[in-house]
Amino acid sequence: MKFGIYPGGRAGTVCSHPPDPVAIGALVDDLAGDQPFVIREYVHFFGDKTPPDVVTSLGADHELAHLSMPDDWYVERGHELDLVVSYLPQVADIPGWLVFLDTVIDRYGHLTRYLQVTLEPNFPIPLIDGSAPGVLEALTLGIPHARATLNRRGHQKVQIGFSVAEPPEWLGGDDGFWQYLSAIPSQDFAAHFDYIGLGLYPDAFSPVAPRGTPGDVASLTTHALHHLRDHSLPRAHISPGVPIHIVENGTPSGAPRSEQAQCDSLSDMLGAIFACRESLNITHYELFSLRDADSASTQPTGTLGITTDTYRPKAALALYRDLVRGTRH
Repeated sequence: MKFGIYPGGRAGTVCSHPPDPVAIGALVDDLAGDQPFVIREYVHFFGDKTPPDVVTSLGADHELAHLSMPDDWYVERGHELDLVVSYLPQVADIPGWLVFLDTVIDRYGHLTRYLQVTLEPNFPIPLIDGSAPGVLEALTLGIPHARATLNRRGHQKVQIGFSVAEPPEWLGGDDGFWQYLSAIPSQDFAAHFDYIGLGLYPDAFSPVAPRGTPGDVASLTTHALHHLRDHSLPRAHISPGVPIHIVENGTPSGAPRSEQAQCDSLSDMLGAIFACRESLNITHYELFSLRDADSASTQPTGTLGITTDTYRPKAALALYRDLVRGTRH
């Protein structure tokens, strides 16, 4: 299994400090050792009707100028850039979206190893792509378009995918999303991408059962993985040969939890993922995130990092480092 992390220190609108490239570089080097390591980053399409304050609230003002780190860093020391292109216009704009995909590929295609087209389009909450008008067309037209553009630009080694949040009971149901995909012939959609990404936060936003009992974080993780592979993906004509990438997985440390509780929960989730990785064809795991968005925040999104917002390591950092360095598959 290949490992990675999001280094930027932002979760939605929550971000207490700008990224520190020196600290990020040292921590990622420490985590990865001599292993290949995936680096997750995000750029956003807003269209022409989105107010500037929404763009600024997501820290998206300068995404086409730079990511969290200098360009060269993303292709050094075994780093592999996983670049998410998020679709968030307030008015549907598929022509503008396709032009934006071309712009992103022209800017970052030479640095990118994995290109994710849309972010959780089955997840209809504010500031996530599933809430954006036209998102289903943005996904199903965007992936073949991005594939063609990558080929024309000579970036055939870039793998393309999209991510979903699972299972649907966490979201209030996503049957309409999979029903839409089920109606699209495989040659028009499923044949054009290389992997499926999964955003996985089983205990981040609601209480779960105690460890070792039904409904605990490990069992919820296992359920989500099997639901995606065994139930959802077949509906969209996606075969078991298409690998799953865990593209986001995290758990908070803020009150009423603790840094040790975060470490224990992460350990349980990783154990469940490892137990399923071969049978469900899970090939990549990316942690969200390296740094807290805001260690003083009362929101779960504020404390998902394995360091504080000033880069002080938490217990979970050593856990993840040992896992990355001790795994060769």
